[in-house]
Amino acid sequence: MQPIYQLIAQSSAAHWFTTLDAILLVLALIGSIFWIWALVDCLSSPMPTGEKVMWFFVIVFLHFIGALVYVAVARVPHQPPTARPQ
Repeated sequence: MQPIYQLIAQSSAAHWFTTLDAILLVLALIGSIFWIWALVDCLSSPMPTGEKVMWFFVIVFLHFIGALVYVAVARVPHQPPTARPQ
C-alpha cells in the first residue's frame, strides 16, 4: 500500500493545485509591486505634506485596494523639471 502523499502526487488534481499556486504567486507579486509603487509615488508626489501622510496611511492600511483608490482618485502626474532661463 502506497503512502497518501504519493497517491496525491500522482493524481491530476495535484497538478491543478500547483498550477493554481503558481498563478496566485504571480498575481501576489504583481500586486505587491503595484502597492510599493503606489507608496513611493505618493511620497514623492508634489501634494502638500498633510495629503501625502493621509494617502500614505490609506495605502498602508488598505493595501491593494488603497493603492487602487490612490491611483484612481489622487495621483498627480509628476512634472519633469523645466529648464531654467540663463
